[in-house]
Amino acid sequence: MPATHEVTNQVPPLAGHDVADDPALLAGLERAGAGWAAAQLHELGRLAGTEQAQEWGRLVNENEPVLRTHDRYGNRIDEVEFHPHWHDLMRAATAHGLHGTPWRDPREGAHAARAAKFYVWGQVEAGHSCPISMTYAAVPALRANPELAARYEPLLAATEYDFGLREPTAKRGLLAGMSMTEKQGGSDVRANTTSATPAADGSYTLVGHKWFTSAPMCDLFLTLAQAPGGLSCFLLPRVLPDGSRNRILLQRLKDKLGNRSNASSEIEYDNAVGWLVGEEGRGVRTIIEMVNNTRLDCTLGSASGMRLGAVRAVHHATHRRAFGRALVDQPLMANVLADLVVESEAATTVAMRLAAAGDRRDDAQEQAFRRLGLAVSKYWVCKRAPVHAAEALECFGGNGYVEESGMPRLYREAPLSSIWEGSGNVAALDALRAMGKQPESVAAFFAEVEQAAGGDARLDDAVDRVRKELTDLDGIEYRARRLVEAMALVLQGSLLVRHGHPAVADAFCASRFGGDWGIAFGTLPAGVDTGAIIERAAVR
Repeated sequence: MPATHEVTNQVPPLAGHDVADDPALLAGLERAGAGWAAAQLHELGRLAGTEQAQEWGRLVNENEPVLRTHDRYGNRIDEVEFHPHWHDLMRAATAHGLHGTPWRDPREGAHAARAAKFYVWGQVEAGHSCPISMTYAAVPALRANPELAARYEPLLAATEYDFGLREPTAKRGLLAGMSMTEKQGGSDVRANTTSATPAADGSYTLVGHKWFTSAPMCDLFLTLAQAPGGLSCFLLPRVLPDGSRNRILLQRLKDKLGNRSNASSEIEYDNAVGWLVGEEGRGVRTIIEMVNNTRLDCTLGSASGMRLGAVRAVHHATHRRAFGRALVDQPLMANVLADLVVESEAATTVAMRLAAAGDRRDDAQEQAFRRLGLAVSKYWVCKRAPVHAAEALECFGGNGYVEESGMPRLYREAPLSSIWEGSGNVAALDALRAMGKQPESVAAFFAEVEQAAGGDARLDDAVDRVRKELTDLDGIEYRARRLVEAMALVLQGSLLVRHGHPAVADAFCASRFGGDWGIAFGTLPAGVDTGAIIERAAVR
């Protein structure tokens, strides 16, 4: 072979490692009282780091789902075909309890353990996390109808993946989806026009068109429709108790920017049959618990993507040489990498703190903190993911722009969580709503943040500024993004000062609060221990 084809200075594959070897994640797991799950987490992390699992992720994105509305004879079937490795990913996720399992697990920290696994396994492939997340989130909402919960909850928590169109109680495990938005309303779900007419047997007949129904191959769906008593929540199975197909008709699959392995669809309810969950007229209140849990998973998913981007960037820079030395040893690249790791660890730490609050449902203070902390963190962490992915990709140079690197898929996926379950404006306004309707959430938020008081003067000053901002209600909706951003940052800073690596906490406070930071990543101030920070994202 000619010498021009000799391959040198190329980075070895990032495979054969433990994805759960993540110091910020493991520390958060311990603080949540879920240290008992560390061995399970590392088992999943080793699987996530295999070349095989990474290949599953690549193939399901390159071979997208296909909608089959009719069979060869013209019969309506409304099926979606997936690449076989989609089922491998789903099987692994359910076997490790990433879906409804924590709701049936009495151990301390069960929800935090599940969150850590969700974060680790999501680094293999993010698309299949959608039905897994919705199944997890559906359980508390379904409990508004104890009869339906008793019938379906054990199967939603089962650790078996049983794909296929059958009557739900005849299956070994179930998946649940959610169908709320319509083309005329979007996030304004009260504008929904789908109708629900009561039937003599206690069921309802639904007629309408839903603009976004992700994962239409789930077994059960929670949906909103207008009943005689107002907007209400209903449970619709794909197969009715008598074994017949419910009239949930798939119109088309969405052609999306990212998340391409996952089928997102438009559906039509053509006299579909459903059962009321909760009371008529209280549909939003009933389904909001599901929404809040999927918002947590949006935060976890964004943190997961940031960790993946930071690890890949550090790995590339460690093995790639330029101008006579490794990229990681170039001072400016070290600044960029350290900044990426700081952002990643701040996201991971706050996500795990919020997951821990999910285990403390009998603690009023924790739930008040969770209500506001989740709203501000969902806004900020998810908002940071796309710019983080872009900078991580740029660390590869042209190599990162090529599909084979995996970075374009991460980049395309990054905006999703900031849009799903309420885009940036919706999340920011939800934080204002929480503060207005539940003032105890503000007290709980500051009680959490002020546990770091005196730990860093820059953080203390930032907390004082946020308090002052909250006293000025003039134009607060116009200022909502700035206010919520500041709240998210002081929450992250407080957690890092108390629990983070000293170098990470110092870099975060110096840059995010001290004013010694530019607009782009890689503008950390002088004196930051970049080496100690970068080491935390190095594959061992």
